Amino acid sequence: MSVAAPPQTEAETAVGRDPRRWIVLVTMCLSLLLIVVDNTIVNVAIPTLREELGASASQLQWIVDAYILVFAGLLLTMGALGDRFGRRGALAIGLSIMAGASTLSAFANSADQLIAARAVMGIGAALVMPATLSIITNVFTVPKERAQAIAIWSATAGMAIAIGPVTGGFLIEHFWWGSVFLINLPVIGLALLLGQLFVPTSRDPESPPVDVPGAILSITGLTALVYGIIEGPHGWTHGNVLGAFGVSAVLLAAFAVWEYRTEHPMLDISLFRNPRFSAASGAIALTFFGMFGAFFLLTQLLQSVMGYTPLQAGIRLLPMAVTQLVVAPNAARLAEKVGSKIVVAVGLAIAAVGLLMASRVTAGADYWDVGIALIVMAAGFALMMPAATEAIMGSVPPAKAGVGSAVNDTTRELGGAFGVAVLGSVVSSTYGPQVRDAVAGTPLPAKAVTQVSDQVGAAMEVASRLPAGPGKLLHDVAANAFIDGMSTALVVGAVALALGAAVVALFLPARAQRPDSDEASTDDDTDTEAGRAEDDRQLVLDRA
Repeated sequence: MSVAAPPQTEAETAVGRDPRRWIVLVTMCLSLLLIVVDNTIVNVAIPTLREELGASASQLQWIVDAYILVFAGLLLTMGALGDRFGRRGALAIGLSIMAGASTLSAFANSADQLIAARAVMGIGAALVMPATLSIITNVFTVPKERAQAIAIWSATAGMAIAIGPVTGGFLIEHFWWGSVFLINLPVIGLALLLGQLFVPTSRDPESPPVDVPGAILSITGLTALVYGIIEGPHGWTHGNVLGAFGVSAVLLAAFAVWEYRTEHPMLDISLFRNPRFSAASGAIALTFFGMFGAFFLLTQLLQSVMGYTPLQAGIRLLPMAVTQLVVAPNAARLAEKVGSKIVVAVGLAIAAVGLLMASRVTAGADYWDVGIALIVMAAGFALMMPAATEAIMGSVPPAKAGVGSAVNDTTRELGGAFGVAVLGSVVSSTYGPQVRDAVAGTPLPAKAVTQVSDQVGAAMEVASRLPAGPGKLLHDVAANAFIDGMSTALVVGAVALALGAAVVALFLPARAQRPDSDEASTDDDTDTEAGRAEDDRQLVLDRA
């Protein structure tokens, strides 16, 4: 039976501090910024891509979704490979793949070429994102600094969600569409340079064999799940959607059984018995369900209903980014004082209030009716994400930080994809029938009727081309129908966040406990940090 190392004072733990750690944090945040921005920046280029590449509605969807599908499907496997072979190498390879794929995307001659390039970009992203958080966890050996670094990492992710549309809107208005991909290159170049100069090499010192069956089951199971989520809004009961969910359930169940029985699992399933790990993972998934779903709807509100250009809409999302930047670092200090349970639960509750505020916006509202709701939502998300992320990473040994980071990232992606799909479907179920009923019997061609009843942006575009009377009528009908659907959807999102707050209050321990001990108190993290300090000292020796 192993004996825990004696508790370490901060001065004693400081011996293992890496003097390059803050430059490493900057490098990881740059890399993370790139990944998250690529999730949002392409959305503002969709109308231009329709014109320039002649992309169909299905192709436009897959220009966005090919990246998400590959990225989410590979996260667990790439995180495990980073642990096995080295996280700095995984970061460098991932960034290099993204550089090549960004260049191919910028100079694509057809929609199909762009879809393929975006899929390759997803491979690079899946290598980069787990590496960023696992490197931070291993470089910051002092618990207080580690929590602060994770808070800054979380704030960067939140800011990037708003920065993407601003950057994309500016580039589309002033340059050609390929610039939204070429903008990645200088960021990648700087991150690669800093990575080679300052990021230390770290890996799992045990060097376990690669879990090939686990990797295959994980990739295929997660890819089938994400495909089902993406296709769900077209009809949740369609055969291909139900088939994808069925295949995913079988493959992921097989993955869990294999990981439980194999000698060298890619993901230690017993981690989910730790309430700190499982409750925090659930909180992250529900957070991104609400955040991505709300962001998807509110950007449509700003552009299609309120009439802002992509750049103007992006600028009006900046208060959300500023709020994240201010609140997240302070959230880490607050969690240290009162515990993760209170901070995560209160953050989810505040975000739920923000969604309820946004659900009360009317068609005649001004920007600040939306802006204040965005700020409240951002404050809630920024309050809970650092504490929940640190809870996940604090539940796994540093040697397995890549897999822990990948679990954190996968729950984010799955939660966000479900949020967009489910809340988008709620809006469509209200919006479509109202608009179809309103335009029934009008001289609009059947194709135009389908377009305006499918998407509010298309309705506004058609309305702008009609004579004043019919155009205003269609505009008002579409705006009110979208607002009605959005209100219901945001209430659904708020309920999900409130449910998450309740689950956290019931199951998330206030403090960390040792992953290898069932007897450790959930109210005292002394043993946890002592054990992690011992692991950290060993990793410093390994790196040296």
